[in-house]
Amino acid sequence: MVIVNSFAEYQAFEGKEIGSSEWHTIDQAQINKFADATLDHQWIHTDEERAKNEGPFGSTIAHGYLTLALIPYLWKQIADIRNVKMEINYGIEQFKFGQPVLVNDEVQLKAKLNSIVNLRGVTKVIIGATLSIKGKAKPAYTGDVVFLYHF
Repeated sequence: MVIVNSFAEYQAFEGKEIGSSEWHTIDQAQINKFADATLDHQWIHTDEERAKNEGPFGSTIAHGYLTLALIPYLWKQIADIRNVKMEINYGIEQFKFGQPVLVNDEVQLKAKLNSIVNLRGVTKVIIGATLSIKGKAKPAYTGDVVFLYHF
């Protein structure tokens, strides 16, 4: 894990890989809880038998938005940004889903600091995010995550 104590320390990572999270297994219980929370009970996510027999993947798959919702959890495993008064999830940009995450797949977030700028006391960072799936060459997604920090 990378520890960042200031804007200057953060800036030193600009254009560089910051690190990777631990592997996280997305199981059916997590998929079902996400379906309940978002009211998205499409059968490809929640009906294991139908997904196995009728679906194109041979099993249920995680919601794409579930995999995006894991970013804050996985990011905290990569970097500990300290001495901030507030951190804001500001946006996501240019996200592309490369392939579905099947039930019980293990995923890992890889992060690169694409840019950092001081906007009159507010630090805006753009993190290049890639969600890898263990054992698969193509990532689940790639895109940019935008955070605002008040040091």
